[in-house]
Amino acid sequence: MNAYSLCHRMQKIFRVYLLLVISCLTVMSLSATVVSANSVDKLDFEGLIGEFSKASFKGKSDIVPLIAASGDSRTIPILELILEGQLFYQKSSLTVVSREKQSDGYMIVNVLTGQEIGVVQKGTLKKIKVNNALRKKLRSAIASLSLFNSSAAIRLAAVQEVIKNPTSEVADLLLDMSTKEQDEKVLKAVNLALALLELDSNDREKRIAALAVLSESLDAQITTRITVLASKDASGGYVEQDKDVRLAAEKALKNIESNIKYYEFIETLFFGLSLGSVLLLAAIGLAITFGVMGVINMAHGELIMIGAYTTYVVQLLMPDHLEYSLFVAIPAAFIVAGLVGILIERGVIQFLYGRPLETLLATFGISLILQQLVRTIFSPLNRSVETPEWMSGALEINSYFSLTFNRLYIIIFSLIVFVMLLLLLKKTVFGLQMRAVTQNRKMARAMGVRSTWVDALTFGLGSGIAGIAGVALSQLTNVGPNMGQAYIIDSFMVVVFGGVGNLWGTLVAAFSLGIANKFMEPWAGAVLAKILVLIFIILFIQKRPRGLFPQKGRNAEN
Repeated sequence: MNAYSLCHRMQKIFRVYLLLVISCLTVMSLSATVVSANSVDKLDFEGLIGEFSKASFKGKSDIVPLIAASGDSRTIPILELILEGQLFYQKSSLTVVSREKQSDGYMIVNVLTGQEIGVVQKGTLKKIKVNNALRKKLRSAIASLSLFNSSAAIRLAAVQEVIKNPTSEVADLLLDMSTKEQDEKVLKAVNLALALLELDSNDREKRIAALAVLSESLDAQITTRITVLASKDASGGYVEQDKDVRLAAEKALKNIESNIKYYEFIETLFFGLSLGSVLLLAAIGLAITFGVMGVINMAHGELIMIGAYTTYVVQLLMPDHLEYSLFVAIPAAFIVAGLVGILIERGVIQFLYGRPLETLLATFGISLILQQLVRTIFSPLNRSVETPEWMSGALEINSYFSLTFNRLYIIIFSLIVFVMLLLLLKKTVFGLQMRAVTQNRKMARAMGVRSTWVDALTFGLGSGIAGIAGVALSQLTNVGPNMGQAYIIDSFMVVVFGGVGNLWGTLVAAFSLGIANKFMEPWAGAVLAKILVLIFIILFIQKRPRGLFPQKGRNAEN
């Protein structure tokens, strides 16, 4: 056998040997993979998280679906931590943790138990790394878990996140969701998200149909996207080359702008009603005292202030029950302000009937005394009254219209006070006597009505309602010695405009002036709007000196 044949044979033997080695290694690798996969499959949630911390990128990708399928309530928060790169493990114990920066290191928390472990140094932790492929898989898993969650609120939040950052990976999930979703609000959001994804389609008809759906939305992200389609680029050409799609985008924008103007109008109307309810509470007590006794009470604003400070004191006395403090403050403010009003009437005003200018000067002096008294007791600094949790926040209708709960409750509260006062005047003996004195004081006295006590109780009633107004105002502004001065002029305008002593006139006037103010403020400013309202009332009184609803009776005729 020559050397060439021997060499050739050796090469064949080596190739066969190499092939056998490669086959063995492949079988061993596959066996290890199968064994590893089977062992991972058998792990519980905590085991999967532990395995995730030490697996390769390929292994992590295999573990993510298993974590998502575990059904554990901790799944979404932990997957989000992984996605954000905020998941670590301790080198010493391999415990999976999240961390928070502290002055002396990092406070770490066990993500499986939620318990704080303590403050450690950065070098003791190792970050659980992710790559782009893994991030894509994590986003898909989080979206799937959130979109098909049992809670409608979580599903809605998930769809809204998709609207903020739409990706093609969730398109199939949204399509599946659109056929199964029962909640109307969530389904509407799903359709918007699908329409937003359709904007990237190559099909013109689908894009135009998507724009028709999106034109009913007021979401800022959607509006921005449609605006881009209808706008021009830096060179002066249109961003969207397809003319039909561009025209559909312009039409959608016009529809959105029309809806925005509508909701802005509704919001302005709401703020006008809110201001009107405050004016109603502030003026309704003045309408009673001014109408019955003809007293120009310049201390009415200070009675409002007393009601606000009563609310502040009530909260000081019951710090652990702030949620119920207003229910105590309302009757307390009525009683305190009412007693102060009776004291003013018995001590000063009863000697000045028939002399309106002197009552004006006397009550102005009383207002200064009350302000200084409050400064002495509570200091000149403003006081903050806590708003109960049930009055905090807002009912958000859409991005451009929301109803704040405190203003909404004050509107309702003012109407309740109005109805109760109306029933008091119409259905009680005291109300009958008050109306009798209002219409004809001399005749009422001849019929045996004790007009002096009617005057005192009427003034006390008006003052008590002013105190209730202070409770409402304490939820809108800070409480201070001068807070009542901001409402005294407005209160007189409401009373004069509506008709002195007429409750229905006060109601109409308060809401009319409140709405007028709010509609003029955007283009005239707050100060000029008030001036224009004042000018209107002056001109109106020239035409109708007794207001919208003039008082009836012989005394009123005179």
